Order: sequence, then structure tokens, then C-alpha cells
Amino acid sequence: MAGGMKRLARETAVYGLSSIIGRFLNWLLVPVYTRTLAGTEEFGIYTNLYAWVALLLIILTYGMETGFFRFVNKKEGTDGEEPVRVYATVLSCIGVTSLLFLLSAACFIHPLSRLLNYAEHPEYLAMMLSVVAIDAFCCIPFAYLRYKRRPLRFMLIKLLGIFLNIALNIFFLIVCPWLHAKTPGIIDSFYLPDYKVGYIFVANVITSVVTLLALTPDILPALGHKPDFHLLKRILRYSFPILILGIAGILNQTADKILFPSLFADKEYANAQLGIYGACFRMAAVMVMFIQAFRYAYEPFIFAGNRNAKAYSEAMKYFIIFALLIFLVVTFYLDWLKYFVTPAYYPGLSVVPVVMLGELFFGIYFNLSVWYKLSDQTQWGAYFSIAGCIITVAIIIIFAPRYGYMACAWASFICNLSMMIFSYAVGQKKFPIPYDLKSAFIYFALAFILYFAGVVPDIQSEVLRLCYRTVLLIVFLILIVIKDFPYKPGKH
Repeated sequence: MAGGMKRLARETAVYGLSSIIGRFLNWLLVPVYTRTLAGTEEFGIYTNLYAWVALLLIILTYGMETGFFRFVNKKEGTDGEEPVRVYATVLSCIGVTSLLFLLSAACFIHPLSRLLNYAEHPEYLAMMLSVVAIDAFCCIPFAYLRYKRRPLRFMLIKLLGIFLNIALNIFFLIVCPWLHAKTPGIIDSFYLPDYKVGYIFVANVITSVVTLLALTPDILPALGHKPDFHLLKRILRYSFPILILGIAGILNQTADKILFPSLFADKEYANAQLGIYGACFRMAAVMVMFIQAFRYAYEPFIFAGNRNAKAYSEAMKYFIIFALLIFLVVTFYLDWLKYFVTPAYYPGLSVVPVVMLGELFFGIYFNLSVWYKLSDQTQWGAYFSIAGCIITVAIIIIFAPRYGYMACAWASFICNLSMMIFSYAVGQKKFPIPYDLKSAFIYFALAFILYFAGVVPDIQSEVLRLCYRTVLLIVFLILIVIKDFPYKPGKH
């Protein structure tokens, strides 16, 4: 690989360390939640509210993160901008909107709680909205660290928040109940035994505040510069289609968890089913981790002047290789992964392969998005995402009442596959990139052959079954090494 590709791989690894470790450790909270919350219904509440968090975070950042990268990398002498001025302008705008959002939420918290069926616990919603506002503001300092190529500091702050959140969850959900049973007088002044799911939100509020404080040194450079309103108009004009793209895109991923409870008259049943789906959906988080890590490194890479069609093609090829490897690892070892949740959640395991493939298609779609981002035709991203959103919502509303959460899994699959196809078809006309389709088809075919060879045979012994699948996985690894990672004698 060329030097640019090596740098991309290196930064993907560093950003991925924080993203993957963080998401992995948060994923390890799933067994804690499934074993300490009152039932699948409470996990359903958690799933529903954090789907809203994801949607609102997109709305409150309104494409400005990508806009920041686009304008901070414009070349001087053309329409270039001073990097710190761009940073100060974007940060000020996000700060004002986040503060207004928080004040508005405080004024209307009780009507909103009734609307979303959380009238008994409006503080759940209040804490969730506080997390959204703080995290939206923190997105820009994190983007600034990526622009300054400071992945180590980025990673350390991310990991600080992650470990703090995990420690607080363990404290409230495991340590406090144990102390309450043994010596209740120690924690009675602040601990409520029946408030379990609420403590998840408490932990997240504390974590967001600490993360904001840790980013203070990176916010200070922007404070000495006034926002440039002329520049802001240009950034907003560029970013608005990305907002539409982002809303539609996140709805493609969260519409199932947002809409599901409203599709059933029995809310307890709906939350219980959503809890099962949400826990099993987390099994596919490994694919999401990889895509996020790749995205953190890929966006600065493409906006920093690396306009090399061959590099984009190589990035796509290696993304597909590793994504398919992740798919096979998770699906082959699902018999072990299922023990991270309780048997009450096992009925939902059938969604995992479908969801993982859907996420893989989304990752390819993200790779394809380079054409409209670099050619300033971001409206196409909005078109694709809106089309995907319509597909997702339609499938969920029509089929979920009858087929339950499996309809939600297939909605994600069909939506991401459709957007991938749309983007490729239009992109090859507007901004042609010679992707290696032959390799892509070969690897997909190989992965699917091995997948079906691994899951179709009815091997009763779990040990033998996993050994057999491990052999198939080794076959895949050997073939990709032979084809695209050849050993070259003389190189050590």
C-alpha cells in the first residue's frame, strides 16, 4: 500500500483503539443490564431512549462536523480559511444551539415525558436530553483533535469517559445493591433500590460532564476568536444537506427502536420485545465499531487533499475484506457470544446475521459517499438517506406488528443495501472511481459459501461445531492472505 494508505491504516488503528475498546467495554455492560434490570421491559426502555439520543445528537450537530473538516482543509490562496477561525465559528454555533436546546427541554420536560410515555419518570428524559446537549458540543473539540492529528489525546479522553461510565454503572447496578443488602445504612442517603434503569442515565450524565471538562484545553484555542458569520453561512449551506442525510441515516438505524413501542397497544409487551431485540442487536456492535473506527480516520484522510482514485478503491477493498472477516467471526461464534445475555433474550439471536450484513452494507455506502462529499454534491447523500428512511419506516410500520422485531432487522438490511446500490450507480456517473468489483464479488461469494457451510450442518456437539467453524474461518484467512496479503521473501 502507498504511504497514504499506510497512514490511513495506522490512524484507523489508533482511533479504532478508543472506538473499538470503548464500544466493546460498553457492550460488556449488556450482560450487566440483562442480569440486574428488572426484566426485558427495562432494557427496552433503555434501548428506546438511547435511540432517541442517537437521533437528537445528529440533529444538534446538524452536519457541522463534516462541514468543519471541509472548510478547515480548504487551501489558502483560493477560498481557504484560517483553521482556528473555522473552529471558533463552528464551536460557537454548536454551543449556542446546544444551550438553547437544553433550556427548551427544561421548559417542556413534562409534556415531552407524557408524549413519550415516560410521565412517571420525567427525569429519565431530562437526563437523556442533558447528555445529548453536552455530547453534541463535545463533537467539535473531538473533530478538532482529529484535524490536528492528535489521535492519542483523542483516544485518552474517549477512554476516560468510557471507563468512568462503566465504573459508575458497576457501582450503581452491582456494588450498591450488594451494599444495600449487607449494610444498608452506608448508602441509604442517596441510593434507591428500585431505580435501576435510572442509574444508567445518571452514570451517563456524570460521564458527559467529565468529558467536557477534559476537553477544556482543546476548547480554549477557539475562545480568542470571534465567530465569522459570513463563513458560518457558507458552512451551514454546505452542512444542511448533511443534516438531512444524517437524520435520514440515523433513522435508518434507530427507527425500529423508536417506532416499535408505538406499534403495539400493550406497551409492556412492546418494551419487552424491544428489550430482546435491543440486546441481540448489540451482538452486531463489532461491525459498528469497525465502521466507526474507519470513519474517524477516513474523513480527515479524504478531505486533506488525498484525491487519489486508486487509494479510494484500495480502501474499499480492504474495508470489505475485514468487514466480512468480522461477520464470519461473530456469526460463527454466536454459540459462545449468546452467554453474555440471559436465556430470556435468546429468541432474538436470529437477528444477528441479518443486522450485521445490513451494517456491512452501510459501511460500504459510507465508503462510496466520498464522491458527493468531495464534489460538494452533498444533496445526493440526503436523497439516498431519505429514500432509505422511507424504505425502513414503511417496512417497520407494515410488517413489525405481524412479524415483530425480525421485520426491523430486515428493514435495516434492505435499507442499507438499497442506499449502497443507489450511491454506486449515481456516483459512477457523477464522480467515477474504479472500484475493484471483481475482488468484492469474490470475497462476498467466499464469505457466504463459508457462512452457509458453517451454519447449515446440524452438529450437535457445541465444541465440535465451533472447531469445525474455526477451520472454515482459517480457510478464509489463508485465502485472503494468499490473494491480497502475499508474503514477500526477504522482507522481515
